[in-house]
Amino acid sequence: MPVKYGIMGCGAIGQRRHIPEVAADPRAKVVALCDINKARVQQIADKYNAQAYTDHRQMLKEADIDAVIIGTPNYLHAPQSLDAFRAGKHVLVEKPMACTRAQAKAMINAAKKAGKFLMVGQNQRLMPPHAKAKQILDSGVLGKVLNFRTAFKHSGPENWSVDGVKSWFFNPDQAVMGVTGDLGVHKADLMRWLLGEEFVEVAGFTATRDKKGADGRAIALDDNAYFSLRSASGVIGTMMISWTGYGGGDNSTCIYCKYGCLTLGGDPAWGVMVDYRNGNRERYAVGAMATNEKQTDSGVASMMTTAILENRKPEIDGWEGYRSLNVILTAMEAAKQGRTLKIKE
Repeated sequence: MPVKYGIMGCGAIGQRRHIPEVAADPRAKVVALCDINKARVQQIADKYNAQAYTDHRQMLKEADIDAVIIGTPNYLHAPQSLDAFRAGKHVLVEKPMACTRAQAKAMINAAKKAGKFLMVGQNQRLMPPHAKAKQILDSGVLGKVLNFRTAFKHSGPENWSVDGVKSWFFNPDQAVMGVTGDLGVHKADLMRWLLGEEFVEVAGFTATRDKKGADGRAIALDDNAYFSLRSASGVIGTMMISWTGYGGGDNSTCIYCKYGCLTLGGDPAWGVMVDYRNGNRERYAVGAMATNEKQTDSGVASMMTTAILENRKPEIDGWEGYRSLNVILTAMEAAKQGRTLKIKE
């Protein structure tokens, strides 16, 4: 101890989540920061008494670090992860872990070859209402899951990103995926985890309804999407995701089971609500759901630190990240082709 981190990316996710969460953990230390914006990274590095870099390879070569956290644009996730494994570092990478299946598998193989951990920042699993829901579902009191609906909507990354409408989120060369890759992968991961099984089939639609880039033109990425999914055991459900959730965000899920309904994020007072078919009700105030406006500790950096210190694989490892990414990539392909597709390994 402490686990020494180098953090790549000093944008919103770095400034508001990864850097302060590592700094707040007595078992971890922010040693080095990297960002292509020299003034930005130097200012933040000074605040945390860390070394500042504008080249991640130089940081990997020079800084005394055990692990890296990668919070850069999507297209950099895979190459920077591979560089880190070649340098002998553990990797915690933001979602989506990569832009293609081949990239994701290359990352998994590189981690194995290096003998280092690969973790993906799928933080929805760690939010208190979702953790409580998992406990309830696994207890069996609601019986088998029959169907579900889930949504994730907010007003768009330009209202979160430190670069506003000029954000990389709206640049197809850097983001590669729109709202489907940004929010959809969160929900794919959450539902896989809650159900405890894989999705095998998906169909749906993607659309660009309102978002415009800095040039005033419609972005070349989806800002809304709707998907229907079927799991291995036959559970069917819908996923609605949006960057145009104006006037109020939505991170809610309803899971309908044989003996009742489980509702998450549907009430500001009760994070988890259970309504049984016999009329009984349960309400749980288990902690807040993080939003762009109100951040809570995501738990991802802490999970990675624990994994390193205890020398055991993090729960949200590379294969977990791959399977959630695979759902989303298949969903995007299904929407483009206008047909239902099987989700293959």
